[in-house]
Amino acid sequence: MAKDWLRYDQMVEDALRGVVRRALTEAAVSGLPGDHHFYITFRTDSPTVRIPQHLKSQYPREMTIVLQHQFWGLEVTDDSFTVTLSFGGKHEPLFIPYDMIVSFADPSVKFALQFDSGANAGEDEGESDEHEGQEPVLALDKPEAKPALPDQRAGARAEGDTAAGSSGGPSGGTVVALDAFRKKQ
Repeated sequence: MAKDWLRYDQMVEDALRGVVRRALTEAAVSGLPGDHHFYITFRTDSPTVRIPQHLKSQYPREMTIVLQHQFWGLEVTDDSFTVTLSFGGKHEPLFIPYDMIVSFADPSVKFALQFDSGANAGEDEGESDEHEGQEPVLALDKPEAKPALPDQRAGARAEGDTAAGSSGGPSGGTVVALDAFRKKQ
């Protein structure tokens, strides 16, 4: 494959992370209108992610949070966001860089984005071949599709806590892989 000097794949991923940043900024400024709510899955195994140690132990690789009714202090910057959520009745601050986000969804409007897992963030170009094909994707769910809630997250949510888990996001629907638009040889 020819060397991609301009890294269009990274440009597209950065642009899509800008969608997440803008949605979070709107939520920080105006709150979440109507039925809007966000499922955000992020890597927990990076030193750039700052979450309480007990959560990092419980979710050593990935964690999904839900921003809906119970979140506080949402602050959005150019490269990360901070939010306080309730876990087991205790408020816990989370610091999440955008490049550690694996997926973002707003099920109320059947919108989802899936990103490279962040496993190759910061790697040299020659080392990233094993992650080739892990392009960001845009999922436009069918109206009847609903996000999957593992039992553990559903239980946490029923208790009034923020849902958290190691997987989740919308299921079904049409997924458009951005790799489909890349020039192949």
